[in-house]
Amino acid sequence: MAQFDEVKATFWDTGDSPMTLPPLTDELLGEAERELGVTLPSSLVELLRLRNGGIVADARNAFPADEPTSWAPDHVPFEHLAGIGRDDRITLFNNAYLLQEWGLPSPVVLLFGHGHYWVALDYRARGVHADPSVTWLDPEFGTELHLAADFRAFVCGLTRSDDFDDEDDR
Repeated sequence: MAQFDEVKATFWDTGDSPMTLPPLTDELLGEAERELGVTLPSSLVELLRLRNGGIVADARNAFPADEPTSWAPDHVPFEHLAGIGRDDRITLFNNAYLLQEWGLPSPVVLLFGHGHYWVALDYRARGVHADPSVTWLDPEFGTELHLAADFRAFVCGLTRSDDFDDEDDR
């Protein structure tokens, strides 16, 4: 598993991304945490201070899964990371709407997804001010899968989707 400083240096795709928001400010971070009702993990904030959302590098666009999901038998996608901002793009400020729209549990914070599946910070077990675990949520199939004990472990465990057998993808 990679060290977090190594991950930080190689996390973001180097190209321009229409999903990237203006730089994260302390004011926006405070506003987001108040609106979300949680404390965001410091490792997430560190990544968002480098680039406020956008496409992740190809070397970090999948996470191994211990169980099959609706996506694949052995991994879940993680193609981008939502930023923090008030914009017409999907940001962490859309969380409450998306939870309601897709019938998802709370308190969770959606980091990546396409409606039919999500990767989320999961605050349900530890509380809203503790370091949350990371969970795969699939509202269409009514399934959840624990991915990592915390966000730092999650990003350090990210790998290249090409490392998995495409023939098995569903």
